[in-house]
Amino acid sequence: MPGTNETGMRWYLIHTKPRQEKTALWHLEQQGYECYLPMLRAERLRRHKLVVVDVPLFSRYLFIRLGQGGKGKSWAPIRSTIGVSRLVHFGEHLAQVDDRLIEALKSREKSFHCEPERLFKSGDTVRIIDGLFSGLEAVYQMSDGAQRSHVLIDMLSKSVPLQLDSGSLRKAE
Repeated sequence: MPGTNETGMRWYLIHTKPRQEKTALWHLEQQGYECYLPMLRAERLRRHKLVVVDVPLFSRYLFIRLGQGGKGKSWAPIRSTIGVSRLVHFGEHLAQVDDRLIEALKSREKSFHCEPERLFKSGDTVRIIDGLFSGLEAVYQMSDGAQRSHVLIDMLSKSVPLQLDSGSLRKAE
């Protein structure tokens, strides 16, 4: 059986409320459950500043390890835990996750923390929201690491390079 080990414990999937993965994790761990929330480092805009934060690898999901039958903790409190929406299931069967997948995620998580996921990638179309060029679209080139970004805007049928504050850019729709 996938996810089964010698202790009778298996990993399952929990669906959380929006942006409450860390809250659900904390409350479940306080109740004595073994849980896992894979995280990665990513750039985000906060108050017009580009910052690097830890975000869940799988938005609105975390893993919980539970015993079968009379083994382990009761499953009843999980549904009413703050931040938890529900246990994921397919029909009448709960979604089991193989131990090997959890181990692979845990070993790869170290590499998720090395280089943050960039908010903008080279070649992305961005919209300028502040300043003289507000409302124009540009092509993102790169960040200079000091809250500034290099972009190209099209002026008179020619690409013109600009350096702008990263907080003044948004991904174009």
